[in-house]
Amino acid sequence: MTLGNEAHTSAPALHGKLVVFAAPSGTGKSTIAKRVLETVPNLSFSVSATTRPKRSGEENGREYFFLSKAEFEQKIQHGDFIEYELFFDNYYGTLKGATDEILRRGKHLLLDLDVKGALNVKRLYDGRALLLFIKPPSFEILRERLMNRKSETAEAIQKRLERASYELSFAEQFDKVVVNDDLERACSEVISIINQFINAA
Repeated sequence: MTLGNEAHTSAPALHGKLVVFAAPSGTGKSTIAKRVLETVPNLSFSVSATTRPKRSGEENGREYFFLSKAEFEQKIQHGDFIEYELFFDNYYGTLKGATDEILRRGKHLLLDLDVKGALNVKRLYDGRALLLFIKPPSFEILRERLMNRKSETAEAIQKRLERASYELSFAEQFDKVVVNDDLERACSEVISIINQFINAA
């Protein structure tokens, strides 16, 4: 994985805040994020840039900012990303200019990142960013959840489990860790943490 560390320090006069989710695949992160976005006012999902091809029905700037590999790498050289990674032969990254523009307007953003990308957001935005790690009840339960995904091969599941083990090793570096052993309780806990963070001075 490649991570961008070249972005410059954050611009002044940012009034919004960043909420960053990270979690292994199979922890229910997407479901929790959906509930958060439906519940927390003035919070929207951050649109990432990617080099993967645009799929049918997708629009540039809505699902992703679609860039060519050359365009993406040029932006890396210019330090235009808060973070980026190379994942399954495609780049994904968070554009700093687009993020700062939203924060300057006093709006808040929810970001779904890998663990190192999340930590890079904290390095750049410090107290304006809240890092939330969603954990499964246990590694064994996570394995069961992934094994129940009939759409994935055994090899793909094994890769996800290896990545999960790596990601879990970073959990204690996050501001808050929420265990999703009960979805409703986890959603309530996450929403409470986010509201407290956003409403704090």
